[in-house]
Amino acid sequence: MTAVQTKSRPAPHYAWVVVAVTFMTLLVTAGAMSTPGLLLVSLQKEFGWSTATISTSLSLRLAVFGLMAPFSAALMLRFGLRRIMTIAVIVTAIGVGATAFVSQSWQLDLLWGLVVGGGTGMTALVLGATVANTWFAQRRGLVIGLMTASSASGQLLFLPLFASINEKFGWRPLVTLVACVLLCLAPVIALLMRNRPADIGLTPYGAPAGTEISRPKPPAENPIIVSFRALKGAVHSKNFWLLCFGFFVCGLSTNGLVGTHLIAACGDHNIPEVAAAGLLALMGAFDLFGTVASGWLSDKYDNRYLLCIYYSLRGLSLLYLPVALGTDLVAVSLFAAFYGLDWFATLPPTIRLTTDRFGTTIGPLVFGWMFVAHQLGASIAAYGAGLTRTLDGTYAPAFALSGVLCIVAGFASLAIDGKKKSDSGKTVLATGTAS
Repeated sequence: MTAVQTKSRPAPHYAWVVVAVTFMTLLVTAGAMSTPGLLLVSLQKEFGWSTATISTSLSLRLAVFGLMAPFSAALMLRFGLRRIMTIAVIVTAIGVGATAFVSQSWQLDLLWGLVVGGGTGMTALVLGATVANTWFAQRRGLVIGLMTASSASGQLLFLPLFASINEKFGWRPLVTLVACVLLCLAPVIALLMRNRPADIGLTPYGAPAGTEISRPKPPAENPIIVSFRALKGAVHSKNFWLLCFGFFVCGLSTNGLVGTHLIAACGDHNIPEVAAAGLLALMGAFDLFGTVASGWLSDKYDNRYLLCIYYSLRGLSLLYLPVALGTDLVAVSLFAAFYGLDWFATLPPTIRLTTDRFGTTIGPLVFGWMFVAHQLGASIAAYGAGLTRTLDGTYAPAFALSGVLCIVAGFASLAIDGKKKSDSGKTVLATGTAS
């Protein structure tokens, strides 16, 4: 009898394990960040705080979350992905869990503004960009789409469950449960996450045959200095400012406005809290398709035109939202589905443009600074919309202004130049200048 040899299939590249761990981390931390939209109503009822007072804490959280981004990218370069991700989820768990004991508004500012904002900011969307650039030579757009979808949808998909827990058991058991889930995630990251392919003797996924295993040394300099050095090189480029403006409007029109205030806006039109949370979950479901598809498209088409389309469609949907809220739940559901497709679809093209214009090494650092603009926009919207509601009794002006700015940002994206730049990472890390 002759033995028949069968050709075994190669094992999947470990890069996909890294993607799975990162996807779960972003999903869970984003889910933790979704609770303020529910807490806003609950804290008003229990403590009698105004929308503007609570919005101050939420605005501070979004600002700190964004300000951490450029430094978290540098920290990942210096100390590795696994260590920073583990620390981030533990810090976030402490901040969320301690919220159960607040009794004064300044305590909410401290916990949600600084602790939770800082913890979630250590990962944020910079983590997805860093993983894609470090572990993948091909399919970066698709990976970025997956990472973005997990972060964006995590803010929405858990809301019906959270709203149900909040309604039946109260907001304190809710934040305690979220903190416990975060703590359970920490050992998973410590066990399975790896910093770079070379740590386990691999080259990045899709690297050409014969590519040598690269073992770059982490920068010895202070991560803060490295981050500011990347910014110094980027500010001389008009592309940086155009991308920052678009990203500022992106944050203003998504988690700062809709993610924070839609439940309260629905309440103004007699839509129950659980139903309103379901609308956000519907957005999250459609966002999974929209953002992953956007990542796939960003590998194939001019990302400037994709941004123009995405921002313009988002603007039109926000202009429609006040009309939908004044109609019925079906009309708001149509808004949620259409808007959800575009919830974070702008991120894959933005990250690809940043990587193409500033290089794979420094790209995540530059994107981190652009994310500051994103979260400043979110912070302004979180506070400004709350103030508008307190003073005028309606969110309509905030929705309308956001819609107009989205359309402007879409056409501004067309002014980004079409030239790709070589990777300037070594230059920036060594001399502080970018080509």
